[in-house]
Amino acid sequence: MIKVFKFGGASVKDADGVKNLAKIIALNQADQVLIIVSAMGKMTNALEKLTEAYVKQEDTVHELFDEIKKYHEQILSNLFNDSKHPVFDEVANTFIEIDWILEDEAHTDYDFNYDQIVSIAELVSSRIIAAYLNHLGLNTQWIDARGFIHTDNTYREGKLDWDKTCRSIQRLPEQLQNSFVITQGFIGGTSENFTTTLGREGSDFTAAIFASCLKAGSVTIWKDVPGVLNSDPKLFNDAQKYEELPYSEALEMAYYGATVIHPKTIKPLQNAGIPLYVKPFLFPEENGTRIDQYARLNKNIPAIIVKKDQILVSISSINFSCISEENLSKIFKGLANAHIKLNMMQVSALSFSVCFDWDKLKFEKLSGSLQNEFKLKYNTGLELMTIRHYKREQLVGLIANKTILLEQFSRNMAQFVLK
Repeated sequence: MIKVFKFGGASVKDADGVKNLAKIIALNQADQVLIIVSAMGKMTNALEKLTEAYVKQEDTVHELFDEIKKYHEQILSNLFNDSKHPVFDEVANTFIEIDWILEDEAHTDYDFNYDQIVSIAELVSSRIIAAYLNHLGLNTQWIDARGFIHTDNTYREGKLDWDKTCRSIQRLPEQLQNSFVITQGFIGGTSENFTTTLGREGSDFTAAIFASCLKAGSVTIWKDVPGVLNSDPKLFNDAQKYEELPYSEALEMAYYGATVIHPKTIKPLQNAGIPLYVKPFLFPEENGTRIDQYARLNKNIPAIIVKKDQILVSISSINFSCISEENLSKIFKGLANAHIKLNMMQVSALSFSVCFDWDKLKFEKLSGSLQNEFKLKYNTGLELMTIRHYKREQLVGLIANKTILLEQFSRNMAQFVLK
């Protein structure tokens, strides 16, 4: 039976994390395991800063890049006693791809620059982990996800060519019979051999793509939490774990910002009937949370999801006309062209209000496309709280001492944009 394991950045943030990953793999030697890994620790954030400095031609570019390289070199030194191990050269050669980029002027498309630079973190991470597994005698083959995950040229939000992707992935079972296979989450490739990414935190989606095309028996996402919790334990000290969740509920939670699973992960697994497990990487023997079509939802545990760094935009016509269907179609076209995903929306006679994740470039693209016909008012630095299967008496405490800018209720869900 093929199993797909996905390890996030927190689980491989240092040498101890990589060693722990190896212990988990060693426990599953009887199975065919495909391993998907994210960037190590906060390296995606670090490479995002590098990309921004490069595009803006800031003096900090080489300093930032040196810090990124030193971070990985430290992990290598802690894993391998022999500095002449081939992986040191493999990692150095991978980083040369960034050196080549930094020597040239930035591409006019920021998103293109982003994908070519930020994707290197996954390539380096997977190189290091593959070498360490082989070092321990766990026969592991490294593959480049860009040759299997085929997308269009929508940078930072690559749209998958499912048929071509599945044809490529279906070549893997023979390799899985002879070794563990490790590849990268988050990244894909275009027909012109440029790198794309699948959206922030997209490694979960990568795992679902491979599992669906391979008709895998299961997907396990290894996290630094006991399973899927009803709230962020960093914000709520009474967070509870779900033993099981139906696909539909997991999708709703992910869509509204539960960071434990990427929203795109669920659909391919649901379509293929593949169960998803979310388990703690420090305690692999624990059950974690099971997500599949047979799970029952415990509605006595409300899901409390908080998304920070939100923007609330109120859009109205410059000629004071009503927000008609025609106006809405223009607004939605602007949102789609800016690749903005809405977390909440509300319409009144004269304005249309939307809440979404703050992204300066996307917001500027939206406001630029609408400025001739609409005026925009906005607030930044907000948070969106979504409570699924709420009880009225619980809401008072959750929003105490907060300023409510927008609220919305349905039978199963309450949402608040808070300042």
